[in-house]
Amino acid sequence: MNSFKILFIPLVFFSCSKSGNEKEYKSPEESFPGLFEEVQLQAVFPDSKTFVDCVPKYQAKYILSAYEEQKEADNFDLEAFVLEHFEKPLMNESGFKTDASLSAEEHINKLWNVLTREPEEGGTLIPLRKSYVVSGGRLGEVYYWDSYFTMLGLQVAGKDSLIENMVLNFAQLIQDLGHIPNGNRSYYLSRSQPPFFSLMVELLAEVKEDDQILLRFLPQLQKEYQYWMAVANTEQTAQQKEAIENGDAAYNKAVFIEDGQILNRYYDNSDMPRPEAYKEDVQTAKASGREVKGVYRDLRSGAESGWDYSSRWLRDGESLETIHTTEILPVDLNALLYHLEEVLERAYSLSTKEKQYSESFKALKEKRKALFDTYFWDESKGFYFDYDFVSQKQKETYSLAAVYPLFFGIASAEQAQKVADKIDSLFLMPGGVNSTLDQTGQQWDAPNGWASLQWMTIKGLRNYGHIELATEIKKRWISNNLRVYQNTGKMVEKYNVNDLSLEAGGGEYPVQDGFGWTNGVLLRLLSEGK
Repeated sequence: MNSFKILFIPLVFFSCSKSGNEKEYKSPEESFPGLFEEVQLQAVFPDSKTFVDCVPKYQAKYILSAYEEQKEADNFDLEAFVLEHFEKPLMNESGFKTDASLSAEEHINKLWNVLTREPEEGGTLIPLRKSYVVSGGRLGEVYYWDSYFTMLGLQVAGKDSLIENMVLNFAQLIQDLGHIPNGNRSYYLSRSQPPFFSLMVELLAEVKEDDQILLRFLPQLQKEYQYWMAVANTEQTAQQKEAIENGDAAYNKAVFIEDGQILNRYYDNSDMPRPEAYKEDVQTAKASGREVKGVYRDLRSGAESGWDYSSRWLRDGESLETIHTTEILPVDLNALLYHLEEVLERAYSLSTKEKQYSESFKALKEKRKALFDTYFWDESKGFYFDYDFVSQKQKETYSLAAVYPLFFGIASAEQAQKVADKIDSLFLMPGGVNSTLDQTGQQWDAPNGWASLQWMTIKGLRNYGHIELATEIKKRWISNNLRVYQNTGKMVEKYNVNDLSLEAGGGEYPVQDGFGWTNGVLLRLLSEGK
């Protein structure tokens, strides 16, 4: 059976609420052409994200008209102009002060209210329908894949309604926008993030002890799948079919491989600099000596991966200028889509009217699983690697993306044993496990460890009976988190797992009240006991 023929299933919408989303969301470079570029290139604000989160005080046409009238004046002050016409983003300062006498669990549970946001809109913020938890205290937007790991902690804390609200928010975004953006900001609309929605729905079903939750969110699970398979509507389906007939290697997020089969890549729909990192992207593209639009799309697609950035995406394994994300089949993305196919199989099996689609997704899932050995597994190295479909060879970067096939039960027992051996011998450090073995200066490389990857590794190893190694990783990661908490009174976004002499643990940004997924994973691990 040709899998392409069963990818596009007409959808019946929605259980949440009628869309009613008529607003057209514009990214700030679209709303303020000319002014936007000047503000970002002149670094009016030290952090490029500040301006894109500013809220205009007046209509865009008025601000642009004033800018055109004033910009040539000898005494024109760009920063003063911006502050006159825009409200700087609120830092959401809650007045929260760490109580050093509290345990880490007590501290995290006090933080849930600090990190919870109620629906609001303004500037580039896309309003959500329900309350949600952000990653850090200074943020107003929610991030897609972070949220699943945050929910692990919310489950332990008994905040079931907040988990449901967040799942409803993401489902509504799928309905209104066709996908879950990187975050609920207009400048993130051209891309998504690792597709964890199916895991969120499963978690909610577990919390509610009700498998019918899968059926409730079936339309959104299906629509997310069609987004990632690049058949979101009839027009896109026709374009993908044309690309296949033309012998193209890929179309959008779909990559065409043997016998009409499809695997997937990260692919941002825009080829312009990221608004929230405009100056940095312009500099990277200029330094690359490459065609700049390709560099911009690769940078954006690397951001969609969640691993922004890592040696995984670099052609030379070292310098950001060689980024080529769109030429890579990532092992973790394809494992996530295997899981989405599995959940769709289960959800359709619960349906009285569309049960026949269950077998279709079972077939898609099994075909994807079979492809893992061909494209991602290296028997000689005993490890999973990303695949460069342009060069038609595996990448050489050892990364914790290799634990995803263990997390989702794709690996054989023998493969899992070999991966576990490599984790033990190469990745295990005093403070947890490294993201990769490479020290490039990128934040998703050594010496950094991230809560999300610690959880995926621990759970993946447990799935195959490697309990002792999983427990050792858990012990080291918890100890690292608690050490930094004792030193700083904070949970941070990532931790140096190699050097435990560093007081603050290795966060890239100023220490803030947070950090969502660190809190979620730590609370979940602590709740298990020793």
